[in-house]
Amino acid sequence: MTIKIDVDMTKCQHYGQCVFEAPNIFRLNSDDKLEYTAEADDSELANVEAAIDVCPMQAIFIVD
Repeated sequence: MTIKIDVDMTKCQHYGQCVFEAPNIFRLNSDDKLEYTAEADDSELANVEAAIDVCPMQAIFIVD
């Protein structure tokens, strides 16, 4: 199973809190802008949910 992840880049302010919660999914590039993997193994679900919870802008979503 895979989960699909979306980030509303119009809301994202690149704080990077998600990187700490799910480093296999989220990362900041050399310009400190967020990059992410749009699909992940469901073993990452708890980490992605934690990233959703800590995002100050509530910009991260799991897509059905």
